[in-house]
Amino acid sequence: MNTPHRPAGLPTTIGHWIGGDTVPSADGRTFDVLDPVSNQPYATAARGGAEDVARAVAAAKEAFPVWSGYANRQRAQVLNRIADAIEARHDVLAAFESFDSGLPISQARGQARRAAENFRYFADVIVALGEEAFRQGTEQISYVVRTPVGVAGLITPWNTPFMLESWKLAPALASGCTLILKPAEWTPLSASLWPEIFAEAGLPAGAANIVHGIGEEAGQALVDHPGVPLISFTGSTDTGRHILRSSAAHLKTVSMELGGKSPAIVFADADLEAALDSVVFGVFSLNGERCTAGSRVLVERAVYEEFTARLAARAEKVRVGDPADPATEVGALVHPEHYERVLNYVEIGRKEGKLVAGGTRPGHLAEGNYLQPTVFADVARDARIFQEEIFGPVVAVAPFDEETEAVDLANATAFGLAAYIWTSDLKRGHRIAHAVESGMVWINSHNVRDLRTPFGGVKASGVGREGGAHSIDFYSDSKIVHVALGDVHTPRFGADQ
Repeated sequence: MNTPHRPAGLPTTIGHWIGGDTVPSADGRTFDVLDPVSNQPYATAARGGAEDVARAVAAAKEAFPVWSGYANRQRAQVLNRIADAIEARHDVLAAFESFDSGLPISQARGQARRAAENFRYFADVIVALGEEAFRQGTEQISYVVRTPVGVAGLITPWNTPFMLESWKLAPALASGCTLILKPAEWTPLSASLWPEIFAEAGLPAGAANIVHGIGEEAGQALVDHPGVPLISFTGSTDTGRHILRSSAAHLKTVSMELGGKSPAIVFADADLEAALDSVVFGVFSLNGERCTAGSRVLVERAVYEEFTARLAARAEKVRVGDPADPATEVGALVHPEHYERVLNYVEIGRKEGKLVAGGTRPGHLAEGNYLQPTVFADVARDARIFQEEIFGPVVAVAPFDEETEAVDLANATAFGLAAYIWTSDLKRGHRIAHAVESGMVWINSHNVRDLRTPFGGVKASGVGREGGAHSIDFYSDSKIVHVALGDVHTPRFGADQ
């Protein structure tokens, strides 16, 4: 059996954090947490249910007048202290994240830095953010008052969990909301650091609460609770559809960042070396477990054979290994259930395309959820591996002849999260960027994101946008106040003539 590197300070139990205290589930239930290298339990986590969610909502409601009453700059100071506390735990956070999710340690370190930056960014946003006023001549002025929605429900995924939690925690707190975070059950370890981070930063007790558990239980209870008017969810499209249906009963405000099957379009005039670097990194980094992965590579036929051969050669050389090894480029997939799902798609792909790289467990890794990065060529547009999100280190490659065909193939999927375009003709790049059905497009770029920009997709990839001021809008209600400045001249219905 593989023996994973165990980071120092690893807990054996992970409890809820409600009202500023670490507590077990009301009914005492727990679930095992596995590491993806040995697939053996290393800890137990509290298994939350409706009663635990109700306790967390009560704590969040009690804290709401306190936290929402902070001036924007006061909240910004707390957010900056949270960022300081994250940075002070940089090494342990990266080690926890890598151990729990199978993410290579070199990439986990980047996630820790990004999480701290999210809090600093929203601290700046909330201080600088103004409110609007409108003047109607000399007769009236109208102004907008922005107020926090209330208790926010945050449901986060298992890939890069700590960083993606920070994407929601930072703007929710910046806006003055209190919240309940429900982390993914497969990767709860790094979330166990939030309580000490929040306490050290001086966040009022109950402003942020954490309920662990299974999605169908704890997550469902959070979605169903009438005291939670807002749900922010990142995860699968099927789960997003279910949450939308459940949220309709209480007319909740929802934001959904869902699945993706993003195209990377490579034209013959592109810088092929740069495009190759981007394609390899974009689909195989983070173990391929990323929503914005360019998992469909569309290549102009003039360079199709060359580019596909080079992609396959690079995939075979990607270093797969122990997530704790700094040299590792692809680690272990997160959980045995997900590993089996990805392997099933590999078998489907053998029937639907031409396997030109990977497709098997690396020979030096007898156990653990490991897969050599896998490339299928000559994949038809109706193939399952072309249409369905695999969420692993697997890519489908197909040729195109004309620009219109490239756009048609790019849009020939239910998803629309991201797209990547590689060409030296920037006019064409802009044309395709506007024609591709996706929420985000990168031209000659590899998923470098400015935190000020909106993040989200179209079609089956999501509902709404978060990021920058869009996040503050989501976690806030806007009220318009109209004030007369002069004499009021209202038609006098019913008055004596």
